[in-house]
Amino acid sequence: MWHILGAGSLGGLWATRLARSGVPVQLLLRDAERLTAYRRAGGLTLVEQRRAQRYPLPAQTIDDGEPIQRLLLACKAYDAEAAAARIAPRLAQGAEVILLQNGLGSQDAVAKRLPEVRCILASSTEGAFREADFRVVFAGHGHTWLGDPLDLSPPGWLEELQRSGITHDWSLDILGRLWRKLALNCAINPLTVLYDCRNGGLSDHPAEIATLCAELCELLQTCGQPTAAENLHDDVLRIIQATAANYSSMHQDVAQGRRTEIAYLLGYACAAARRHQRVLPHLDSLHQRLLAHLDRRGLPSH
Repeated sequence: MWHILGAGSLGGLWATRLARSGVPVQLLLRDAERLTAYRRAGGLTLVEQRRAQRYPLPAQTIDDGEPIQRLLLACKAYDAEAAAARIAPRLAQGAEVILLQNGLGSQDAVAKRLPEVRCILASSTEGAFREADFRVVFAGHGHTWLGDPLDLSPPGWLEELQRSGITHDWSLDILGRLWRKLALNCAINPLTVLYDCRNGGLSDHPAEIATLCAELCELLQTCGQPTAAENLHDDVLRIIQATAANYSSMHQDVAQGRRTEIAYLLGYACAAARRHQRVLPHLDSLHQRLLAHLDRRGLPSH
C-alpha cells in the first residue's frame, strides 16, 4: 500500500498513475473537512493530453489509526516537517518515506523528525500543475531520480514505478541531483518573478544569467558538489529556450498570491554561502530583491 500525503500536482500524478497500474493507493488528507471535499469531488482527476479521467481513490485523514509502511510525502517544502511530525505516530517499524520536495533543507528537517524510518530523497522534472482542487494536469513527461545517501541499496518497489509509467533512476548521488536542481531553480525562477516574464523572457538578461551561474558554480564547488556545477550555464540557457513559453512555478505561486518555496531554494543557497564564508554578491542581491518583492506583495518570505 502506498500512502500519499499531498494530493497536489506531483502527489496527484503519482497517485493516479500508481492506482491505474493496479498498485493499492491511499490518499491522506489534512482533516475531515478536506476529506468531505474530496468525496464531494468524486475522487482525483488527472487531465492528460486534454482528456480528463477521474480516479475514486480511497482516502482518509492524517489522524486515521491505520499503520503506514510506505509513505510518499508530496507536500510543499515548507509544510514537510510539520506533516512528518503529525504522521510519525502512524509509521510502522522499518517504514519508508519518499520525500518529493523542491530545494534543500526540508529533507534534513524531516529526517530528524523521523529517525526510525528510511527517508528516500527524490528529485523530479515531471511537469504537472493543479488546475483546481483534486484536479491535476499532466503538463509534460520528465524524469525522477531517487536515492538514499545513508543506504545506497535500491528498494524493491522501484518496479512498481516502472509499471506505472513513472520514469525513474536510482541515483547513487541523489544529493548532487538535488543541488543541481536547486542551482537551476535559483538561476531561473527568481528572475522570472522580478521581471514578471515567462522563462523565455530571461533571454533579454544574458549578463545577469551568466553572473548568477558563475556564482552558483562557485557555491556548488564550495559545498562539495563539483559534478552538480558542470556545464550549469549551458544547461540554464537550454532550459530557458526549451521552456520559453512557460511560467516558472515560483512565478505562478506569486501571481496567484501563494507562498513560495524561496527559503528552500535561494534562501538555502545564500545560507550555505554564509556557512562557508563565501561572498557571492549577485546571489545575495537577488535574494534581497526577491524578499523585498514578496514583502510588497504581502507574501511570506520564509
